[in-house]
Amino acid sequence: MAKHDELKNGGVFPIGEKNEAYAQYFIGQSYLQGLVGDPEVNVGVGNVTFEPGCRNNWHIHRGGYQILLVTGGEGWYQEEGKKAQRLKTGDVIVTHDGVKHWHGATKDSWFSHVAITAGTPEWLSLCPMNGMDLYDKTSLPL
Repeated sequence: MAKHDELKNGGVFPIGEKNEAYAQYFIGQSYLQGLVGDPEVNVGVGNVTFEPGCRNNWHIHRGGYQILLVTGGEGWYQEEGKKAQRLKTGDVIVTHDGVKHWHGATKDSWFSHVAITAGTPEWLSLCPMNGMDLYDKTSLPL
């Protein structure tokens, strides 16, 4: 049984539907629940839940930013050229315009965060992990 298994039924926010719209940019299964549906608000706000081992591709937010509010489980965040940061409930990540990065769950834990996103994402390549065992070390290869 994976750690933080309770997140598969939702955490602070509902788990949402399988994230089919962005599935091509993820390794593993993620779920997405939109949280703000006001057309006058030009910022995306959504709860993203990752199954154990799920992560997204490298990506960049153009003309904006991304703020991650970790609401449950255990995960990773890494910016290009820097060591990966282990994430836990209560952590906050701010990714500025043009910064190449990725984020996702540890290999043995569900992970959930609220993503507040402005601008347009540019999706890039997969994160080279050379095996999921490397995915749970504090310094991941670029």
